[in-house]
Amino acid sequence: MGMDHKEKIKGLPASPGVYIMKDAGGAVLYVGKAANIRKRVASYFYPKRRLYGRLESMVSKVDRIECVPTATEAEALVYENSLIKQLAPKYNVMLRDDKSYPRLKLTVNEAFPRLFITRKKLPDGALYYGPYTSGLLLREALVALRQIFPLRSCGKMAKRPCLNYHLRQCFAPCAGKIDEAAYTEMIAELKTFLDKGRPGLIKALTEKMLAASKEERFEEAAKIRLRIEALASMREKSVRYIPADEIEELKSMLGLKAPVEAVEAFDVSNIMGQEAVGSMIYFYKGRPRKSEYRKFRIKTVSGVDDYSMMREIVRRRYERSLEEKNPLPDLIVIDGGKGHLAAALDELEKLGISGVPAIGIAKPARLQGGLVRAGGEFEHIYMKDRKDPLILPRDSKALHFLERIRDEAHRFAITYHKGLRSKKMEFSELDEIRGIGRKRKEALLARFGSVEKIKAASLEELLKVERIDEKSAKNIISHFRK
Repeated sequence: MGMDHKEKIKGLPASPGVYIMKDAGGAVLYVGKAANIRKRVASYFYPKRRLYGRLESMVSKVDRIECVPTATEAEALVYENSLIKQLAPKYNVMLRDDKSYPRLKLTVNEAFPRLFITRKKLPDGALYYGPYTSGLLLREALVALRQIFPLRSCGKMAKRPCLNYHLRQCFAPCAGKIDEAAYTEMIAELKTFLDKGRPGLIKALTEKMLAASKEERFEEAAKIRLRIEALASMREKSVRYIPADEIEELKSMLGLKAPVEAVEAFDVSNIMGQEAVGSMIYFYKGRPRKSEYRKFRIKTVSGVDDYSMMREIVRRRYERSLEEKNPLPDLIVIDGGKGHLAAALDELEKLGISGVPAIGIAKPARLQGGLVRAGGEFEHIYMKDRKDPLILPRDSKALHFLERIRDEAHRFAITYHKGLRSKKMEFSELDEIRGIGRKRKEALLARFGSVEKIKAASLEELLKVERIDEKSAKNIISHFRK
């Protein structure tokens, strides 16, 4: 094995999860689980004994190694099975006698269904997931699932709540603590989780929450939000395969086909419309390139109008790019919601730029005690042709990348804005000195850096400044020391 594989293995996490091996063409060769991904993958390339047959053939074709980290090996077991079904890897050997291997059984063929482990698959109308290769790990996974989906576990329902209800591991349908409709809804969520993974469930719950909020069912919306927060707070446990690279995950999440290497992000900063500025920052292959950052002083907008300010800086940036025939970015990120994104998209359309995807990122209003508050907990990703915003899991690498870009654009804009305000304040102090105009003020600040240092300067030091003669220097000293 060459150095290239060694470096790839070093970059894998020493934690539980699922690993995916691909050939040079991107075809999936094998999906496996591990308690330590790095150690397990290394065993293929540094075996204690020589590999033979199909295994030797598979390893010789491996060109890329990617992974999906999980919190435990037990969770990795569940996701390994789902990924095998989803990706159909060439070298995953099907279990010949799968009757002896455990499965998850969801008894949708009875009222108030249960979820448990079985080794028999019967034609009874229930749903079966598996087979799985480790009963011990599957039992651990079942415990985790019951914490999120507290279904009944008793074979025959009693007439009063058992210990599981008091431990919050069952909603006690036996005692009418939950009606059949609500229980059925929870079963649907569990099926979404097992079939589509955590992101699929979060998306479905978010749609329910937004609908409840729109219909002013605030208590219901708040309960759904708590479930979303519980799921989002978990470590990455997605059944859906997400590539390991930050940027590749972003491309997948946004449904983009072209590579995403160059990213430009915009933000505006002002206080009640005063000293309004804009910023553009540039990332290439996941890293900031500060030589490509740009500052904008807002020229055409007065008052508080962030949308128009965003229009101006986007227009100025890409008018110049087109004039100078500079390459356009692969993705444009706007700090803001639907309105900011719409303003930017409108300017891009006027310039004839239609092939560059653009998104907005913002935290929407949140519910609190039935009231709408500013700054919700979850970031919303707004896209041109998507009615509802995309909500990524809190631990999503794609989300972290977008937040990093957005935060850098905001920092750059704020820094520029503060600098202009500070400079304006210092200029105002020098305005009162007789004979000191704009060019002399600029020369003084360029030499001393601040008004405080100008106040402390001697006559000799002031005379060393360009454009400052003896009369002007004496006027400065007289003004500050009278």
